[in-house]
Formats: sequence, structure tokens, C-alpha cells
Amino acid sequence: MRFFESQDTARGETRRLLFWFGLMVLLLVLAINAALALAWAVTGGWVGWGFPRYFFEVNTAVTLMFVLGGWWLETSSLRARGAGVALARQLGAREAQPSAQPAEQRLVNIVQEMALAASMPPPEVMVVAREQSINAFATGWNEEDAVVAVTQGALERLDREEMQGLVAHEMSHIQEGDTRLNMRLVGMVFGLEMVHRLGAWLWTADEQGKRHVGALFGLAIMAVGWLGWLAGHALQAAVTRQREFLADARAVQWTRNRESLGRVLRKVWAEADAAHRERAQFRARAVSGFADLQNPVLQHLLLVQAEGGMASRWFDSHPPLPERVRRIYGRSMSPLVEEATGVNGADGGEAAPASGRSREAPLHVGLRH
Repeated sequence: MRFFESQDTARGETRRLLFWFGLMVLLLVLAINAALALAWAVTGGWVGWGFPRYFFEVNTAVTLMFVLGGWWLETSSLRARGAGVALARQLGAREAQPSAQPAEQRLVNIVQEMALAASMPPPEVMVVAREQSINAFATGWNEEDAVVAVTQGALERLDREEMQGLVAHEMSHIQEGDTRLNMRLVGMVFGLEMVHRLGAWLWTADEQGKRHVGALFGLAIMAVGWLGWLAGHALQAAVTRQREFLADARAVQWTRNRESLGRVLRKVWAEADAAHRERAQFRARAVSGFADLQNPVLQHLLLVQAEGGMASRWFDSHPPLPERVRRIYGRSMSPLVEEATGVNGADGGEAAPASGRSREAPLHVGLRH
């Protein structure tokens, strides 16, 4: 993997998508003005009188007030409850217990090593003890209140080298400011949703089931607002997918070993395949069985998206696992199926879960995870 080239590509794509995000807000304002002008003409207001004074100026100001006001309110709310440790606890994580758990001591040591490699302060280390799948997340507004949390399944089923790749990926999200970026994008999408809600409120009938003359304006605002929200949600997902590619490239750079993260993703790929087969037979669980990890605010910082694969690719927060693996190795690879698990001793007094022997599953081209 040419990790520096991959990082430059991901950052360039992010800037391009953020430009389109800003352009989309401008187009939304123009579309609202056009829709309201049409509604004004349909109601007969334009005939003989033309548009009221400051018609377009007021429409533009109100639209921006809802978009930017909604963005500010949602971002402030997320930031108020988004201190790294507090948010991680809401998502089911607890502080690591290195003195009591050898595997967690190993995790703390790895986080400290990766912090040195990344030239950043070590984040708080936490564990999602009730989650048996392989996953992890990072949270916090900056490096000072950052948290890296891994699932119990990752502690038990990844060896030391694989854990380094997983931790490096999450710490890249912290150093690159991905948490802060995503919170702001969430706020902007919420602002777009506020425009739709304004239209829905104007369109709603009264207690007698009647709609006033302004309902037509509400319908126009609601339709344009919904399209704006849809486009904003798709652009937000596109940005987070590029940040995943960037974090993968960073992890390879810091560990100097594509196998460390590559094997983790291939194991998760095999786990997701098994979950999909189980769901197809029994309509059972999603990729992650822990409901707290389904939080949409968190999705972009998980190692792998914790959803059942039913959403359209346009709105997936993560790229397909086969594509991520292909970029790391430079060629197509197969899922890595674990055949046995156990616990072995490790150098330096650390306990290292042995992932057991693994075998390559048949390559399934075009799978989405």
C-alpha cells in the first residue's frame, strides 16, 4: 500500500465533498425561492401584484436561519454531551482494567505505543465488555479528551499485531479530527432536516382537517427540504467513507505492516458473512449484536459499520470491506475464517489472545459490508 499517496487522495476527496456540501446548501436556498415563487404564482398572488417586497430576501434569510440554526443547536447539543469518556460510557464502554485483566493491560500498552508512533497524547482506553464481535471506536472533540474503545470480542480474538492495526486505525480518526468533523456534518444534516420540518408544519391540517392557504407553501418547502436532507445525508456518508480510507492508510503507515489491519478487516469480513447467512436463515442479528453500537452518530468511527447491510450504498458510513482490504493489499483477498481460539502467553508479561489458526474463505466478489 502506498500509504502517503492514499492519504493525499482521501484528503483531496474530503475537500471536494465538503465543497459540494456547501454548494448543496446554496442550491437548497435557490430551490426554496423557486418553489415558493411557484406556489405564490399558483395561488394567484403574482397576478397583478407581483411578488411582495423583500420576498426572496426573506425566503433566503429564513432558510439559512433554519439550516444554520439547526446546525448550531445540534452541534452544541452533541458537544455538550460529547466529552470522550462521557459519550463512550453512554455507548456501553467502561474504563480498561489493566491491573485485573491481562488482555486489557496488553491493550493499554499498545495504545501507548501507537501514541508514540503518532506523536500524540495517549487517549483514554476503554472496553465494550458486552460486545463479542470484533469492533472498536474513537470519540472526543480533540486529543485532550479522546477515547479509544475496543470490544471484548477484539480483545479475545486478535493477536498483538492485529490489535496494533485496529488501535492505529482508531487513533487516526482522533488525530485527523474525524470525530469533530462528523459532529459538524451531523449538525448540518439536522439543519437541512429542520427546513423539511418547517414545511411539514405549514402543510399540517388543523383540528377540523382543513388546510389554510399557506399549506401550498409548506408543501413546496417540505419537498425541497426533503431532497436537501437526502442529498446532505448522502454527502455526509461519502465524506465518512473517505475518512475510513484515510484511517486505514494511517494505520499501515504507523504500524509499517499491512497485515496488522488487513487481517483484522478480513476476520471482520468473515464474521459479517457468517452473520448475513445467519440472518438469511433465522432473521437474527445484525453485524453487531450490541444495540448501543447502532448509534448513527458513532457509525463513522467504528472499525466496521454496525448495520445489517440493508441500507443503500449511497448512505453507508463505511466503504465495502472487500474494497478496503483490496486497497491495503493492492489486490483482491479473501475473508479470514478463524478455526480455533485460545489464550497464549506473550512477551513482557502480557497476555495475548491467540486468534487460533485461520484459513482463507472463498473469495466473494462484490459483497457489501
